[in-house]
Amino acid sequence: MKREIARLKHSLRPKRGWGVPLAWLTLCVVWSSTWLAIKIGLRDLPPISFVAIRFLIAIIVLLAVSIGRVRLLPMRRNDYAVLAITGILMFAVNYTLLFWAELHVSSGLAAVLQATIPIFGMIFAHWMLPDEPLRLQKLSGAIIALGGVAVICGRLLGFNGRLAFWGGVGVVFGAASAAFANVLVKARSIQLAPAMLAAWQMIFGIAPLLVLGFAVDGNPARFHWTAMAIFCLLYLAVIGSALTFLLLYWLLPRLTVAQLQSISLITPPGAVVLGWVLGGESFPISSLLGAALVLAGVWMIFRKGAVREPVIQEG
Repeated sequence: MKREIARLKHSLRPKRGWGVPLAWLTLCVVWSSTWLAIKIGLRDLPPISFVAIRFLIAIIVLLAVSIGRVRLLPMRRNDYAVLAITGILMFAVNYTLLFWAELHVSSGLAAVLQATIPIFGMIFAHWMLPDEPLRLQKLSGAIIALGGVAVICGRLLGFNGRLAFWGGVGVVFGAASAAFANVLVKARSIQLAPAMLAAWQMIFGIAPLLVLGFAVDGNPARFHWTAMAIFCLLYLAVIGSALTFLLLYWLLPRLTVAQLQSISLITPPGAVVLGWVLGGESFPISSLLGAALVLAGVWMIFRKGAVREPVIQEG
């Protein structure tokens, strides 16, 4: 009888095969590359409209794969308010600041600074989620990581000028906005399929950006639509947003939290390497030291299951 139960349990376990490691590797590679794609796309496209059009395309893809498969509308009216607030923070504030910052900051350093999301997330969770108190290990990791941020921003101010400094500050502020949005969504427990949750956040987030972009950047038809700009836009929208989001939630039941969190630690170094090899970006020793401190602090927060849910580190 015990053998039969054991066989039954074994048969019910998800079979990994090559699908799981391939999906995990895809997330690592794609999320490492999105930062450079943003940098290259900004050569031809203005940042506000670039963000808006990217996620407009991503919304269309997410709706296409969700219609007929999952519930499209939130169950409660209050959910719309939460989705609107978190969508504006996540996509309007975070990504607009990130894209603008990459006009003045290297793609690799932008990825490192964005890796502060879990630091702010644990602080907000301490106040908003009773079952996730701030512990000494997390606090120590946060202090180390923020020290790394100070080193990077100090380097930017001293050698790259004020715009680079404010670009770095903008990425960190955007990371804090995204972290608050993540914690708020968790605290309110919205009953909606992940793909549609993201789609609704994008809808609310890009609505003001479409208007602002048209006012500031002008008619999108008059943008400098080079082949490279179109490629970067489609790559970020379809591969870097819609596909990776679906892959992440496909992996959730198939991998441990630690295995998923490892993606967040691999992405920034990957972005630095790609920026150096393909983008011709240079990284002074002081910036690399700051990046190492940030990643060490984030690792301390993640270590031994300190964070219960994966943090999306997408560019």
